[in-house]
Amino acid sequence: MAAADLAQIADVDIDPDGVFKYVLIRVHSAPPSEAPAEESKEIVRGYKWAEYHADIYDKVSGELQKKGYSCECLGGGRISHQSQDKKIHVYGYSMGYGRAQHSISTDKIKAMYPDYEVTWADDGY
Repeated sequence: MAAADLAQIADVDIDPDGVFKYVLIRVHSAPPSEAPAEESKEIVRGYKWAEYHADIYDKVSGELQKKGYSCECLGGGRISHQSQDKKIHVYGYSMGYGRAQHSISTDKIKAMYPDYEVTWADDGY
């Protein structure tokens, strides 16, 4: 698999409104055993249906592994998405995966929502 295949995976997929958990995932183009020429990218996934951060990671990584990718969770947090006000705030951490690097997550979200005010903070749970 090549970087072109990775480009087919959306950088951001989050629920359109509300407060919910999210994870930052690094997707690799090849299993770790085939790593030398491997390409990777980070993706943001956040959904209200998830009770735990692991619920999101398990679902997303399972779907991507079926397509031949390997994944690692880089951490998690929460997202407050206020679509009416065009605001997204990324904050907090995951008990299981630790704190995601919110600056990476917000950069990806800003690219997906260029007309939004996107902020982040390390505080909160």
